[in-house]
Amino acid sequence: MAAAHRDAGQAPAATDLILSVRGLEKHFPVKEGALQRVVGQVRAVDGVSFDIRRGETLGLVGESGCGKTTLGRCVSGLSDPTGGAVYFGLPQAERDRLDAILALPETERSADERQRLAESEALYRIDRIRGTAWRRFRRNCQVVFQDSFASLNPRHLVKDIVGRPLRVYGEASGAELTARVVELLEQVGMGRQHLYRYPHQFSGGQRQRISIARALALNPELIVLDEPTSALDVSVQAQILNLLHDLQRERGLAYLFITHNLAVVRHMADRIVVMYLGKVAEAGGTATIFDRPQHPYTEALLAANPDLTEGTEAAMRPLEGSVPDPARPPAGCRFHTRCPLVTPVCGWEVDDVVRWLEHREGMFDQLTGVERSDRFRADLIFGDADSAGRLAASLRSDAVPAPMRAAMAELIVQERTVRLAFNEVEDVELTRRGPDHVAACVLERGADARASEPRTPTLAAARI
Repeated sequence: MAAAHRDAGQAPAATDLILSVRGLEKHFPVKEGALQRVVGQVRAVDGVSFDIRRGETLGLVGESGCGKTTLGRCVSGLSDPTGGAVYFGLPQAERDRLDAILALPETERSADERQRLAESEALYRIDRIRGTAWRRFRRNCQVVFQDSFASLNPRHLVKDIVGRPLRVYGEASGAELTARVVELLEQVGMGRQHLYRYPHQFSGGQRQRISIARALALNPELIVLDEPTSALDVSVQAQILNLLHDLQRERGLAYLFITHNLAVVRHMADRIVVMYLGKVAEAGGTATIFDRPQHPYTEALLAANPDLTEGTEAAMRPLEGSVPDPARPPAGCRFHTRCPLVTPVCGWEVDDVVRWLEHREGMFDQLTGVERSDRFRADLIFGDADSAGRLAASLRSDAVPAPMRAAMAELIVQERTVRLAFNEVEDVELTRRGPDHVAACVLERGADARASEPRTPTLAAARI
C-alpha cells in the first residue's frame, strides 16, 4: 500500500497532552422478560487508559467486537461512559497530580485530594464540563466515521454539509462561507465544482474526503478516525491515508486511528494500543509492538497478516475461534480461551468448562443446571449419573487442554452432580516491558513471570 510511512523513531510535533483517558468503562445492560429486567451487563469497554499528545497518531487495533468503536464514541463525547473518565486539555502537571490521586483507594483520599479531583473534573472531564468549555471541546474533537454515506445527510448539498460547522459556531456566512467551504474542499483534493452535488453523486473515496473536509472546518486539535478506509478500494485507501498524513503535518493534528488493519496502522501510528474484549492487551511504540510484541494476542494478530511477516515465518498460528461473549468475559487473562501459550495461572473458571461443553454433542444437552458458588466453583447437574461420569472422565483426559486440568483444584462426582473448583486468580494487569511499553500477560517471552522477579503493576494509565 502506497500510504505515507511514518519513521519508526519520529516523535510527535509537540509533547503537550490533548486527551487523557483514565479507567474508561462502557457497559450496556442486558434485559430479559416482559418487564425488561436487567440480568447482566455487556462490558464493551472495561477499564482502558491512555494519553494522546499533540501532533501524534495513536492507533487502536483489535478484532471486531473488542470495543474499539465504543471507546471512540466515548472519547468524542457521543456516548457517556459508565465509569472512568475522559479529560480534554489537561495540562501535564495536572495529569500527574490526577494520576497520583486516582492511584489511591477512595477511602484513603484526603479532603484536599477529593476537592482537587472535583476541581479537575469540573474543568477538564468531558462529561462534566458545561457551557464554553463544552463548546471548546466539541469544536476541537471531530469524528470521521467508517460509513461515509450514512454520516452525510443525503438531502443536503456538499456546500451545506461542509459549511454547517462554520455556521453553527458563527465562523462565516454568505460569500465568506462559500469561500471557506471551497478552501476546505481543495485541501482534500476536491473543488468548487462539487459544491452543489449530493452525497449519492460521489464515489466512496470522495464521500470520505467530504467527511474529512467537514471534520477540518473548525481547525480541531483531535480527530477520531473510526475505520476511515475499511470500505474503500486499496488504491483509494492509499490516497486517503496520504491525505490524512499531509493534513496532520500541515496542521499539527492528533489522530485516534481506530482500525483492524495492522498494515495501515504500521504506516500511520506513532503508538499503538491493542485491545481485546474491552481491555488493553498491549500498548507501546509502533516499532516496539511490531518488532518485540509481548502479548500472545498481538503476536497472533501479526501472524494473521502475511504482509507483515514477509520473508519470515510467523512465530504463532493465526487466531482460531471467536471473541467470547463480552457479557461474561473470561476470568484472569481474557485471551486465555484462545491463547496457544496458555498456562494454568491464566484464569480458568467454571464458564470455560461450560463453553467446552457447548461444543460436545450430546453431553451439553444433558446439562440441566449450574449452581455457582462463585465464578471458580460450581456444581454441574446432569440428567443422569452416566452423563456426569462421562464429563468427569473427559475433564481428567486429554480431551481438555492440559493447563485447564492443571488449574483444577477439585473434581468430585456425586451421582448426577459434578463438583468443580479451579484455583482462583486475579485479573491480569498491565505491567511494564520497557520504556513506554506495557502488556497484560503472565508470560515474558514464554517464561512464567511468577518464576522470575515479581513485577509491579503499572499505574492505571500506564502512561501510554
